[in-house]
Amino acid sequence: MSTGLAITIGVVIGLIVGVIGGFFIARQYMKKYLTDNPPINEDMMRTMMTQMGQKPSQKRLNQMMIAMKQQQKQAMNKKK
Repeated sequence: MSTGLAITIGVVIGLIVGVIGGFFIARQYMKKYLTDNPPINEDMMRTMMTQMGQKPSQKRLNQMMIAMKQQQKQAMNKKK
């Protein structure tokens, strides 16, 4: 009886540790993924500027992308 109880408790504890560990691993992976692949890219920004009636130049697009990356880094540093 005690062996069955020990196995059951071990399985339950293992599942809990696995779920918690999986959550933190998935969270770290998503942070890295979003840092490497931002949700807004240059083509999307060009389309948005065109829809707002602005003629996007490559220099302006580059400036906006650099500014977005800097804001992301600042936001990540504030969270840490």
